[in-house]
Amino acid sequence: MTVLTNHRLGEPCWVDYASSDIDVTRDFYTNLFGWTTDVAPPEYGGYITFHSNGHPVAGMGSAMEGMQANTWTTYLLVEDAAKTEREAVEADAEVYAPVMTVGDKGTMSVIADPGGAAVGLWQPDQFRGFEVVGEAGAPAWHELYARSYADQVDFYTKTFGWKTDVLGDTADFRYSTFGPEGMPVGGVYDADKVLPEAVPSHWTIYFGVDDADAACARVVELGGTVIRDPWDSEFGRFAQANDPLGGMFLIQHIQ
Repeated sequence: MTVLTNHRLGEPCWVDYASSDIDVTRDFYTNLFGWTTDVAPPEYGGYITFHSNGHPVAGMGSAMEGMQANTWTTYLLVEDAAKTEREAVEADAEVYAPVMTVGDKGTMSVIADPGGAAVGLWQPDQFRGFEVVGEAGAPAWHELYARSYADQVDFYTKTFGWKTDVLGDTADFRYSTFGPEGMPVGGVYDADKVLPEAVPSHWTIYFGVDDADAACARVVELGGTVIRDPWDSEFGRFAQANDPLGGMFLIQHIQ
């Protein structure tokens, strides 16, 4: 296991879940991924940090008023959350949760990009973010299902300094990855034609597993639903699932 001690600006550094039922969510994900939990003091709202092999990989809290419950949020590392929030608004983003200080951990904000997808901003103090990526039990990929693909790619490129690489640019498949050359950490998919009418742009998170088929069976045992059975692609073996509260995530087999 490689422990991540540094994160690149503008890229994912944390993920957390806004839950309508903490007990149900905690039990599902700890049993699925083998996570352990650390519960923060009351001044932090009882926020739960999930650990894999002793390292923080994700978090969970009660859904805030006005925010969609039972969803995962990706947070991007920024130097100055207030400044980035202002720049994002100037670029047609909307503020969902204004800048707030989280004790000595850091400063956060949640915005909606110009396509309506919620994404977090994290300015670290004592807490930098997840310490494991691309391994079983840890975030493996971050993907934006975009309804306004060109506008959203442009927004993240200008606001967060992304370096993008076009993976596909046809009517059937339009996709860009972001991250250093040869080391992408996520992608943007033109999903306007494939998303159901009522589903807006949104970020999705892939979690690594040792065995995608076994993980899907475990999802069902724990009360979740497999909404797309494991499939193979040139990039690996994946599956898509909902937890018992309807929160969607993807599974990625780690070689």
